[in-house]
Amino acid sequence: MIVDFLLVKKRIIMIRNKFKFINSNYLFFSVLFIVARVVLILTLPLEGLRSYGDYWNYFHIAGLGTPFVDLWVEFPPLFPFLSRLIYSLVGGSQHAFEYTLAILFSIVQAGSLYLFQAIAGKKYSAEEIKKRTLIYLFGIVNLFYGWAYFDSLVVFTLLLGVYWILEKKDIKAGIALGIGGLIKWFPLLPLAAAWKWRGKKGALRTIGTAFVLVALAWGLLFNFSPEYTRASFMSQGIKGSWETIWAIIDGNLGTGNFSPEINRLDPSTAYLSTGKEAKISPLISLVAFAAIGFGVFLRSKLDDEIKMLSFTGFTIVMFILWSPGYSPQWVLLLLPFVLLCFDILRGALLGFILILINILEWPIFLSRGWFHLLEEIVIFRTVILLFLAGLFVYNIFCMKTNKEGGNIEIVI
Repeated sequence: MIVDFLLVKKRIIMIRNKFKFINSNYLFFSVLFIVARVVLILTLPLEGLRSYGDYWNYFHIAGLGTPFVDLWVEFPPLFPFLSRLIYSLVGGSQHAFEYTLAILFSIVQAGSLYLFQAIAGKKYSAEEIKKRTLIYLFGIVNLFYGWAYFDSLVVFTLLLGVYWILEKKDIKAGIALGIGGLIKWFPLLPLAAAWKWRGKKGALRTIGTAFVLVALAWGLLFNFSPEYTRASFMSQGIKGSWETIWAIIDGNLGTGNFSPEINRLDPSTAYLSTGKEAKISPLISLVAFAAIGFGVFLRSKLDDEIKMLSFTGFTIVMFILWSPGYSPQWVLLLLPFVLLCFDILRGALLGFILILINILEWPIFLSRGWFHLLEEIVIFRTVILLFLAGLFVYNIFCMKTNKEGGNIEIVI
């Protein structure tokens, strides 16, 4: 009996040690978020739940067959396969499919809220973490981008990767960012900051792990179904520019929807351009933006957590400014870094402006067909992003910290 008791006690201790990284204080806000979001979802009519999101597109694609095998899709492989799995589990029921996605995305966002606090805990006091977390929670809990699109999965893997980089867990960071890169490309962007933060040896482990995962997944798909995989890989880059300063230059005043002539069962239609041809090649603009980013990279010294986060935020902003297309839900990627890298008032103001400008774009203007206002909203958003990039750069090179308390003191 004594031996059995000791074995049980030992197992309990082992289980507790496995979950010792969980902070009960951080869980409170995640649980609060879930409760508020579930109440919102349950009280919304089905049409309200669908809101202005892409459930119709996810459901349609999932119903066509196995992605990359029976059809081409414009996304990296992880979400299309997850979407197809959920479609099969709910027996093709559209409302069950949509509710499942909404709950799943909400749980993932609660996880992002937890990671936000864990990252903030690297630099800020407990009281400061609570204030910033409340602002973040208030900003995203009712923002339909979080449950109507799958970008919440991207944000979670991005923050998880950044957290593991800060923790100097190189392989774990690579796994998180690699998985994120199989959802969208954004989670691969912190790899540049990892090089500066961890040094050559640690960064190579992270970068190598991430790229092995991404290359392995795409390689298997290309080997198994080359035609549909090639069409999927190329589709986003071919369809043209939308909702960016580049789209205005090209004369493409529309959304990122594909040409009505596409047929996902026919891979040749993935190469149909939706808009007018680019007047400035994305490859040319990539060289310019890469040169600026590389210049900041070479001169930067990321010897502080906030500098590392600011460099990651800067990299994301530069990628968005370069990208031929833009989706308003990408604001979810910027909010954590805005609220982590600046003082509370400035971060809250910037976060509110970013949310407002994106909501004005979609759904307020474009859902009503007010495309004549798209040019103004895109220019204003671009100016805000340029200003934000400047603030991140200022943080990287000019930020001062309070060495005594360990808390940041930004002098902007």
